[in-house]
Amino acid sequence: MVDEKSKIENESNRMSKTEYYLEIALAVSKRSTCLKRRYGAVIVNNDEIISTGYNGNPRGEQNCCDRGTCQRMDLPSNTGNYNDCFSVHAEQNAMISARRKDMLGATIYLAGEKSVDGNWVELLDAEPCPICFRMIKNSGIEKIISKGVFIHL
Repeated sequence: MVDEKSKIENESNRMSKTEYYLEIALAVSKRSTCLKRRYGAVIVNNDEIISTGYNGNPRGEQNCCDRGTCQRMDLPSNTGNYNDCFSVHAEQNAMISARRKDMLGATIYLAGEKSVDGNWVELLDAEPCPICFRMIKNSGIEKIISKGVFIHL
């Protein structure tokens, strides 16, 4: 049975809450300072945005976009060698900015883009790296959602 609220949203072409939060995450990703991939994260609990984050160098350090170079530009993503990258990931920045009690039972929405021949192309399978995945599990967040990923922890 379709509830009345969902029926109204579908008939009026109103975007769903999932689409809404993913679009916010994509907008947040555009603040990224990475030349290879731009990620945005939005932590939501009880339909309230708790925190947002994007990937970039720690405060006070020079960003890749300022230098004009990325040491990992030609390396595969999620290879596990994070010594080559100076960025703090979007998920990490969002969790740093949130209180743990607000993250308990929350959902983290992830969106991102990758650079392809100088153009930004949206990722349909944005997902956390292995380190961020463990941090998300430990934070109390219960779900990870992107356009192509749904993980219930």
